[in-house]
Amino acid sequence: MSDATATSTVTFVGTATTILRLGPFTLLTDPNFLHFGQRAYLGYGLWTKRRTDPAIGITQLPPLDGVVLSHLHGDHFDRVARHGLMRSLPIVTTPAAQRKLRKWGFGAAIDLRTWRRHEMSRDGHTLRITALPGRHGPGLLDYLLPEVMGSMIDLERDGARQLRLYVTGDTLNRPMLAEIPERFPEIDAMLIHLGGTRIAGILLTMDGRQGADLVDLIRPGVTVPIHYDDYRAFRSPLSHFLDAARQRGLLPGIRPILRGETIALSPHASSNPGR
Repeated sequence: MSDATATSTVTFVGTATTILRLGPFTLLTDPNFLHFGQRAYLGYGLWTKRRTDPAIGITQLPPLDGVVLSHLHGDHFDRVARHGLMRSLPIVTTPAAQRKLRKWGFGAAIDLRTWRRHEMSRDGHTLRITALPGRHGPGLLDYLLPEVMGSMIDLERDGARQLRLYVTGDTLNRPMLAEIPERFPEIDAMLIHLGGTRIAGILLTMDGRQGADLVDLIRPGVTVPIHYDDYRAFRSPLSHFLDAARQRGLLPGIRPILRGETIALSPHASSNPGR
């Protein structure tokens, strides 16, 4: 294992908020720092109340190189993030979210359409973020919801890949996701957004069954489940996903993470040598 890979970790803050330390780079995903009892706005007059506290506050964040934002919902970019993050911070996100962020003063927000990429370089390392397809809702309902993107984050050192990380974003498991492992083979790790979010009974994020199906499709070295119990709109607990993964023989590759915990993102070859 290279030094760069050995220092690649994820720290779980809560909801879909993580701190990624990838070689010399530090990224924040989907910043949500609301506390227990506070409400996140979902649009169209809909709110959902938080049931947990984040592991750290926004003032406790380390120096950041950027933010990866899957979409602009209140449980992914809240009012605390809007007022507390530096306006000069690069935020890699969807075109719709980028337009709104720039109106709010985040002049370095970067829009990525599906399969487009953004790169950062430092000390012989390159970090490449590629926007991946995602669909937040079924059928025509998807057009009423914010654009959503998954992200493939590749860390390279002197041209050699050190780590490949897939962050699903708030997507349902749909046939279009099958193109991801075709374009990006040997994915080392996946941060999977679960929760079985339901509004008016309609499923908007992967539940346990859909999540297990996606793990079976992607076959990452390690899967880290996030975004599953922080809000009342989340209806599918982590246990549903673990049970579904167990039934498919996928459980050895699942690595649950506690809020505040930091774990290594292992390289594919050592995480899943039997693939």
